[in-house]
Amino acid sequence: MKIYEIGTGYTSIPAKISAATEIIVEQLTKAMLKQNLDVEIIDVSDKNRKSNSLPITEVKMPSILMNTDLHLGILHKLKRVVYSVSLAMKLKKILKNTNEKVVFHFHNQYNMFFFLKLVDEKLRKKCITAYTNHTGVWRMKWEEIESTIRERYFQEAECMKKADRVFVLNEETKHNIIEHLGVKKENICVINNGVNTDVYIPFSKEEKEKIKENRGYAGKKIILQVGSVYENKGQARSVELLSELLKEDENLVYLYAGGIVDEEYKKLVDETAKKLNVEDQVKYLGMISPGNELNEIYNISDATIFPSKYEAFGLVVVEAFSAGVPVLVNERGTFAFSDGCVFYNENNFTATIKENIFENESKYKEYCLLARKTATEKYSWEKISNDYNVFWNKG
Repeated sequence: MKIYEIGTGYTSIPAKISAATEIIVEQLTKAMLKQNLDVEIIDVSDKNRKSNSLPITEVKMPSILMNTDLHLGILHKLKRVVYSVSLAMKLKKILKNTNEKVVFHFHNQYNMFFFLKLVDEKLRKKCITAYTNHTGVWRMKWEEIESTIRERYFQEAECMKKADRVFVLNEETKHNIIEHLGVKKENICVINNGVNTDVYIPFSKEEKEKIKENRGYAGKKIILQVGSVYENKGQARSVELLSELLKEDENLVYLYAGGIVDEEYKKLVDETAKKLNVEDQVKYLGMISPGNELNEIYNISDATIFPSKYEAFGLVVVEAFSAGVPVLVNERGTFAFSDGCVFYNENNFTATIKENIFENESKYKEYCLLARKTATEKYSWEKISNDYNVFWNKG
């Protein structure tokens, strides 16, 4: 049985920027190749694709649409539609020319929605359609998201209703799609995302200090946040939470990295830092390439912070774990992580960081070791790939 991992068309694979879903497709494919599975990526064409040895079949796109991956405007939306239509034609051709059962594993609502509309049901029976839901909003209470689902995620709802296999990243999403979409529970698998534990690795103290010096942060304590810059990710909330500590210690800095989804929110982050008189200790790093460069950034941080309101799965959490870096998580969040996290609330945030990160070396070392252990035992891509394969081969 051949498996086709379907790229989203957002950015090309391998991802040059921190595009979480593209990283997942890349790493899952690599893990399956190591297991000698017959797997291939179908992805958007890109003349500047990062050098790689992955088996990739390209879906050709007009050149005018190929420079929109960082700008979420009209052209980008057009690109997603054009790519999805062209992708459907490519997948239709594969089905017409194959005599074996294949898996089409989708990770994006546009891609599968147009496939369902443009490829007739009789032909689709030659494949197993699998859909992974990466959308965080689905884990929230239904009464809070029903109108949003109807307006923005109706395509995703249709995909999950029609898919032969549905993969979700948390129990709350599973509950919602069973109760409110009528998806059969036997067709759903709760699965984690993984991390490349050979790339995201802890460095020695000497290596960390050298990187800090090279990047201009020698002698600094660092709290890091990785993720797109917009309200849900909460960089402004991080500044507010950290402001007391930043004022107490001029050697402490808050670094944040990721693409700017909302320019107005980026301004709010800057304004918040200025209002609280900590702007000199708040630094935006821009986009960081996933892999070795991002691992360096994790390694120079004393801890990372994860203040998102909702996430399907926090890939940046397991990346930090793998680098041996504790993660600060709000105890009221509905996230699946436990080992390796330092839990806080708004009332004890400063005391929690002091007690667990900066003022108790032995406890801090325990958190670092536990974070790495958690990544290798629970979130390696080899384990995650096995979890997918077991469910694809069900009945």
